[in-house]
Formats: sequence, structure tokens, C-alpha cells
Amino acid sequence: MSQRPIGEGVHIALSRHAHDRIADRRVDERWLTDVWQDPATRVLVIAGTRFQLYDGHVPWVAPQDAPDGTRVLLGDLDGVVHFAVVVDPSVADDTWTGLRGIVADVDEEEAALVVHAVGVAEWLFATRHCVRCGGEVEPRQLGHVLRCTSCGREEFPRTDPAVIMVVVDGDEPEDRCLLGRHPAWPPGRYSTLAGFVEPGESMEQAVRREVFEESGIRVGEVSYFGSQPWPLPRSLMVGFVAHAESTDVSVDGVEIEDARWFTRAQMKEEAEAGTLVLPGGVSISRSLVEHWYGGTLPGHW
Repeated sequence: MSQRPIGEGVHIALSRHAHDRIADRRVDERWLTDVWQDPATRVLVIAGTRFQLYDGHVPWVAPQDAPDGTRVLLGDLDGVVHFAVVVDPSVADDTWTGLRGIVADVDEEEAALVVHAVGVAEWLFATRHCVRCGGEVEPRQLGHVLRCTSCGREEFPRTDPAVIMVVVDGDEPEDRCLLGRHPAWPPGRYSTLAGFVEPGESMEQAVRREVFEESGIRVGEVSYFGSQPWPLPRSLMVGFVAHAESTDVSVDGVEIEDARWFTRAQMKEEAEAGTLVLPGGVSISRSLVEHWYGGTLPGHW
């Protein structure tokens, strides 16, 4: 097993299949009227941030079958225009689900649309008042802008950048990677380290700070790997390969309960035995680990 160049040929779930967001159409009222009358147009109904699921599939409906609510233009996929309609959370019952429970199971092209829809719906749900004057806000541009009815300030959807990194030590093929575990996780579960970028901080600086804070490891070279939208609630996970300059582990005991260096042989043996439980395939964390490992690993959350 050998490492590929960083990020080359790596599949990152939720990042490969992108729909055309046709953002220029968000202010085209005539086009909106026409496309909303087209029975081929597909609509996803979201109550708060939850939606229904039938036999593992998201139920897209025609516009005439969609309830009243805030229309969100998602975009064009294979010539079909897709919307979400966001309705009051009280509409949902116990049969409705959130994104976290199903994101690993739906078709990836469909998942990209759902991730977009839930991300905007979460923002609409959480942003009820103007942050400047406290006035009420109303949606514009098909759900992608909120305008204050009092002072006119416009608010745009927020995405919180977070770094996620596989920390490596040494030169391949004898190098090791560092994984950590949160105190609340079940025994044996380990993952890559991660954290949010602070104001005035570059992503590379955030990688070095987070790794040191959580594990006591000093990081030197930081190489970009890839990114993944993760609207739980509104993150963009930006992946890196971080090269360690020290190896003595000292966890913070709060965010990280334990951190361990793994060789490839140790990782394979423990994953096969079930004593090491790795991140799920939908997570960029899994992509980072398997990129370092050089192949597919058994077992996941």
C-alpha cells in the first residue's frame, strides 16, 4: 500500500456531485412563475430542518402537491429544477427525520441537494431577527437572503469553516497517524482531530493550534486535502494532512479523552477485530484516514 499524492483521486462524500445552483434565477420572477407551473419540477418539503423519508428515498413532489411555505431554489440537476419548501416545524411528527440519520444512505446526487436544502432551512430557522436592530426579517432571493423589515439590512447564509486533519509522523511506509476520541464516544471509537477556525486565523494556523490544544503535538507542514459541506448545523469541513514535529501525546481531557499513534498494521488489525471503530464512509474523516492508509479499511460507526 502506498500513499497517493494528497487529495488525488480521493472520493469525498457530498463533494463530488454538484448541482447547478442557477443563482442568477433567484431574482427572475417570470422564470419562477413558469418553472413552478412545470410538473417536472421537483420539491422537497422541510419542516424546520426535518423531512420525510420513504424506503430510503427522499420524497420529491411536484409543485402543485407542495404546501405553502418559504420557497428555496436549490438548482438544476440533469435538466430538472429542484426547490425546497420550508414550512413550520409543527408540521413534522415522529416519522420525519433529520439529515444526520440518513446522509450516509441516500443517493449522493440527491444528498447534495438535501444538504443544500437543510443548510438553508437551518439558517432560516435560526435567524429570526436582524442582528443590527432586532427587527423582523423576511426571505428574499428564493430563501438565500434575509432582509430586515425595519432597517433594510441584508443577511446572507452563514457557513462556519472548520479544519479536520489526519496528523502523520515519519516517512512512509513506516509513518504513523494520530487519531483521538471524545469522552462521550463508545469504547474503541477514534477519529481525526478537528476544530473551528477562529477570527483572524488562517486554516493552516487553525490546524496547528487545534492539534496542539487537543493532543500536545506540534505540527509543521500542513497540506490541503479537500473539503466537505456539513450542515450540522452549518459547517464546511476543510481537510488537511498535518506533519508532526513532535510525538509525545498530552490530551486536553475535555474535547479529547485519548489520542494514539497507529501504524498501518495496527490500524488494520484492530479495525478487523472490532476494537478500533473508525469514522463512517460519509465523513471526510474516513477519506483522510483511508488516504493515509492507502486503501479501504473494515468497520465504521
